[in-house]
Amino acid sequence: MKFNRSRPCNNLPPLPPSIDLESKTILKKCVGAHRALASLKSAGNLIPNQAILINAIPLQEAKTSSEIENVVTTGDKLYLASIFPGTIIDPQTKEVLRYRTALRRGYELLKTQSISTSMLRGVCEVLLDYEVQYRSSSGTQITNKTTGEIVYTPPDGDEVLREKLDQLENFIHLSNESPLDPLVRLALIHYQFESIHPFDDGNGRTGRILNILYLVEQGLLDIPVLYLSRYIIDHKSDYYRLLRAVTEEPEWEAWVLFMLSAVEETSAGTYRRILSIRKLLDETTVMCREMLPNQIYSRELVEMFFVQPYSKISFLVDAGIAKRQTAAEYLQQLEKIGVLESRKVGREKVFIHPALLKLLSEP
Repeated sequence: MKFNRSRPCNNLPPLPPSIDLESKTILKKCVGAHRALASLKSAGNLIPNQAILINAIPLQEAKTSSEIENVVTTGDKLYLASIFPGTIIDPQTKEVLRYRTALRRGYELLKTQSISTSMLRGVCEVLLDYEVQYRSSSGTQITNKTTGEIVYTPPDGDEVLREKLDQLENFIHLSNESPLDPLVRLALIHYQFESIHPFDDGNGRTGRILNILYLVEQGLLDIPVLYLSRYIIDHKSDYYRLLRAVTEEPEWEAWVLFMLSAVEETSAGTYRRILSIRKLLDETTVMCREMLPNQIYSRELVEMFFVQPYSKISFLVDAGIAKRQTAAEYLQQLEKIGVLESRKVGREKVFIHPALLKLLSEP
């Protein structure tokens, strides 16, 4: 019987699917993805101050993941909003910043609890900035935004939805007992969450945060630095086409291979980005040590502008690096030797680290 896109997918089967997910093609792809992911995990140790990575890369992930939902802002707006939180911020920038906050919230929760549907609901609440419930109204349908054509109708009805979510949570919790490779399980979990579509809004972004949290929970990453959304936005049409193919065919192998490629390529790309950050950090350290007076240079001062590419005098004061007048002199010296550039924003002067910003914005 042909799949009906207009009918609620209440017969969405629980995981794992009853097909072979350990074909030679998949297993071979798993090897490459694990190798790239392991290199990325070890690369995190190359940066002495982990806050550099935790601040910089998740913000890029937040920006790109939000672009998938057509929420677009600029890096400049994001950094300015981060250092001037009381100012008026446009809605798109607010949404992207909430994505980063939601990712951090999930990461912090992982330290004391396992991934659960209630955790994901909390993540979604941070994303949307209001209390979220599971879908209760009928009639939810996913449509092609260009043509208006119905492409999928998720499960409908309170009991059905909760049953699907309970089954998904059980699969996540039993992952360590499953013979399936954890990266294959990641592909299954992501598909299932997006197919259940448990919330009225925010499902796509919550599902992409789930990807990163699952990798951390499985010990495949230590910190949430995988830039996975870049691959999805670069292959957006394939992503949605393959999701639909699992539901309608079901064509699992192509979907699993897509997700394994996403992990492998983005792990390799993020690894190269971290190496570039470390190289720039070393070069900046040498430059500051050689060109700044001895009483100004310190490791903490240099790292400050990698943790906060947009900085101001109060950041140095709050970090205990210098008092206000001295901090202003330090920043002027750093601008003089070409490490920072200053810009007047309102009544305050902001100091920007252009070399790091250029590195972070590279595709």
